[in-house]
Amino acid sequence: METYATALLYAIPFFVGLVVLEVLYGSLVKDQKHNVMDTVSSLSSGLTNIIKDSLGLAVVLVSYPFLVDHLALLEIKANWLVWLVAFLAIDFAGYWNHRLSHHVNIFWNQHVIHHSSEEFNLACALRQSISNVVGYFALLLIPAALLGVPNEVIAILAPVHLFAQFWYHTQHIGKMGWLEYVIVTPSQHRVHHAINPEYIDKNLGQILCIWDRMFGTFQKELDHIPPQYGVLKPAATWNPILINFQHFWRLCLDAWRTKKWVDKLRIWFMPTGWRPADVVKRYPVSKIEDVYNFSKYSSGASNLLKGYSIFQLLFSTGLMLFMFYNYTAIGFNNLLIFGGFVFVGIFGYTTLMDRKRYAFWVELIRGIAGLAVILISGDWFGINAYLEWGSAVVGCYFLVTIFCGFYFTFLERSLVAQSPNATL
Repeated sequence: METYATALLYAIPFFVGLVVLEVLYGSLVKDQKHNVMDTVSSLSSGLTNIIKDSLGLAVVLVSYPFLVDHLALLEIKANWLVWLVAFLAIDFAGYWNHRLSHHVNIFWNQHVIHHSSEEFNLACALRQSISNVVGYFALLLIPAALLGVPNEVIAILAPVHLFAQFWYHTQHIGKMGWLEYVIVTPSQHRVHHAINPEYIDKNLGQILCIWDRMFGTFQKELDHIPPQYGVLKPAATWNPILINFQHFWRLCLDAWRTKKWVDKLRIWFMPTGWRPADVVKRYPVSKIEDVYNFSKYSSGASNLLKGYSIFQLLFSTGLMLFMFYNYTAIGFNNLLIFGGFVFVGIFGYTTLMDRKRYAFWVELIRGIAGLAVILISGDWFGINAYLEWGSAVVGCYFLVTIFCGFYFTFLERSLVAQSPNATL
């Protein structure tokens, strides 16, 4: 996990930098594909995923090293061939994992966050899951294990393969000629994220598009059908933590409410969106019927709240980068506490972005707890060793979050209510 954390020290600024470049390019050509709240929500989702993964907060059913130790039938001698086979095996496994996520109710829960943005841009690429708490991906790598692909090769290629899926989440790159027949391109991935009936559950490949063409899930982007983005049951929140578990919660409610025991069990493994007949009648769930005429989610944020949301995102990112930089010295137990502060902070400010009144209490409790840590220890997880006034800066940050939580929850609403010409 320390190696992964070190890699993220470089990857996070790189990805954020590319998002900023896309925003600037959109402004320059007057074709902006970002809005502040959605982009902050997307990047915040990426932070929660990184915290979870860097701390190894998942139960792994079986590890790849175990599989290769017990199943290997061959040992590939040629160095270049090992890397090629490993890449193809990871990409093939990724295709089927992605397909499972789109076609099985319980697996959709771990993927819905990635599709929840009603925009399509580089930021939404970072909407990654925290609800995938059971690791089964190694089972899809059994072909690689049978061929004796070493664990070290898989360990290096897997994160590279993941990071290589970032670039094609953009609307600023058109079709790419002959490459459309080989790799996943922005055009193909726009189709994948679309909710148009013609596009849903298509283009499930991750790097190569050959699997989609082989298994009948390929669909090119049609000029007369512009992609519309999001999910058919809109998330209607900026809070990525809530989005991660919305589908799971609906499944729990349906499993509880249905009268048939067989439906209580099979609902988890039925096709995505399937619901017991008796529940559908009694508890209808609204979804988008006309993908060209629906209102995108908006919480009516003021410009000041948008600015504050960006500040929170940047400070949270800074805290997390320090956590990775000081990963070993902090120690695992303290890493859990540190990660918890960042995690709850993201929950707090994205709830504030939703204009929920309980956001203030989240911010208040977190702020008091953070100040208590600094007062009791005289430090913030060793930050004073790198920056003399580091803990004082963090302490001021917690005071700011408490004040701003109160202001945006109570005072700003009151000021708007008193001024008929003002808007949130």
